[in-house]
Amino acid sequence: MDNFLANLSRRAIFLGQLDAATPPKSPTVSSASDPPKMDSPFPFSSLLHALTLSLTLAIASATTVHDILPKYGLPSGLLPDNVKSYSLSSDGRFVVDLDGPCYIQFDYLVYYDKKISGKLSYGSITDLKGIQVQRFLLWLSVDEIRVDLPPADCIYFQVGLINKKLDVDQFETVRSCRDKKKLSGNCGGSWTRVFELAGPAQEVPMLITE
Repeated sequence: MDNFLANLSRRAIFLGQLDAATPPKSPTVSSASDPPKMDSPFPFSSLLHALTLSLTLAIASATTVHDILPKYGLPSGLLPDNVKSYSLSSDGRFVVDLDGPCYIQFDYLVYYDKKISGKLSYGSITDLKGIQVQRFLLWLSVDEIRVDLPPADCIYFQVGLINKKLDVDQFETVRSCRDKKKLSGNCGGSWTRVFELAGPAQEVPMLITE
């Protein structure tokens, strides 16, 4: 027992000497002139890329052009149901091919050419070609379509210098084309001949202001 205690005492003395021989670590002191380290802010370019990627993925998941329009804040019923094919480039430019020319009655009678093109942006279609509206006996080309942002109850058709405000609800449903022979209503065949003479295929100068 005495030998065990003696060995334990010698070991304690040795460890104490070892600790005394080891120099203490000096604490790290930062200079007052050193600027504090801050996390770098989230780059704006990364945020823009994330938003673009999100929109691209949403568009990729859409199956028809009528599904794509709401991704841009536009009603799906802006185009008729006889779409045969479409193409959409990364800058928003698009081409839509219909099975044939189409007439649809909204607040105004709207004519869709067999090929429609333009540029999609969020809330608007610009550089529009292939859509016309009837005003009295004239067919007027629609240059631009846009909605309010944030979305409201109105949609705007720009025809030359006229910006016509319409109820957006009538464009929420995808509609079928109407038979051109039935467009004359109670006016008989003479009106049909007038439509054909002043039809959408011809360029008619805008004479009407509202």
